[in-house]
Amino acid sequence: MNENVKSVQISGIRKFYNEVVKVKGAISLTLGQPDFNTPNCIKEEMKKAIDEDKTTYTPNAGIIQLREEISKYLKTLNINYSKEDICITVGGSEGLYSVFQSLVNPGENVLIPTPAYPAYESIVKIIGGKVFNYNLNEDFSLNIEEIKRSLDESNSKILVLSFPTNPTGAILDKEGRDKLIKLIKDREIIVITDEIYASIIYDDYYSIAQEDEILDKVIYISGFSKMFSATGLRIGYVCSKKDLMNEIMKVHQYGVSCATSIVQYGMISGLKNGLSEVEKMKQEFKNRRDFVCERLTKMGLEHTVPKGAFYVFPSIKKFNLSSYEFCRKLLNEEKVACVPGDAFGEGGEGYIRISYCYSIEELKLALDKIEDFIKRL
Repeated sequence: MNENVKSVQISGIRKFYNEVVKVKGAISLTLGQPDFNTPNCIKEEMKKAIDEDKTTYTPNAGIIQLREEISKYLKTLNINYSKEDICITVGGSEGLYSVFQSLVNPGENVLIPTPAYPAYESIVKIIGGKVFNYNLNEDFSLNIEEIKRSLDESNSKILVLSFPTNPTGAILDKEGRDKLIKLIKDREIIVITDEIYASIIYDDYYSIAQEDEILDKVIYISGFSKMFSATGLRIGYVCSKKDLMNEIMKVHQYGVSCATSIVQYGMISGLKNGLSEVEKMKQEFKNRRDFVCERLTKMGLEHTVPKGAFYVFPSIKKFNLSSYEFCRKLLNEEKVACVPGDAFGEGGEGYIRISYCYSIEELKLALDKIEDFIKRL
């Protein structure tokens, strides 16, 4: 067996999920996917593609029309990638894997935030790289001085960003973006910015990819799983300039050949006709966020109000339990499931992740039980 693979454990999210399924009637606040239907315009276009026998290989980089629509969409966010700079991937996950595999040599350090989506660390380890964590501020915003220190200490050429962030819902603000852009201009580094939740931001949107001058150092990863509530359709995209894209395309080509044809056609229609549905979904998530945060405040759970995605990451440090033990007791005593913070790395210990991809009624029931639980601690 590959020793790198053997050294990687299943994700803490999956580990705890295996505990949840053993508890009959458990209310789960663990799901990381929107509870909305995929827009009808996407579904109809996929059906049409099947009827028209559009089930053959597409170009490795994806259908030109979809890459054109993505380019147009990104320009509305002040991000300037052409269709030649875009590769359609089998979800954001394949995009991440293809990018890391194309960049990281065995033994090289990769700067990864903590807490963060656990796949970053696992992929780097599988391909033989070394993880070097950098910490965020207490509110999970970017700490530029910490990044500078980590770059110097690690001698790394690769920096990973993730805004909006899973599990915290933190976003990149204008000041952080501008400081980061200056840093990138001054350093010989490649920055991977994972923005899969970019369509679910409740504040102004900022990205390092909005600065044309550094785009040759930026790899932008996003997709449609969260945007169009289509997690099972497995479609994402990677954007980068030619020199980087040439290498990413090699890994993508030999790994998957191309993303699923009919799904690509569906997403063309989504970008043309489904963006109003995204706005409705975002507004509902904002309503749920406000409801959850108000309840957490009333029950005395400290938290930072998330400005993006659909997670909140309250602190449970005052209870003197590990995040795993807290969630295990909550599950067994109240039949409510949240994700232990340590599933997202060392920086997540002392927190739990609550997803609000659920109705207000479900959230109220679960939060009532959480309140009863913490009153006994």
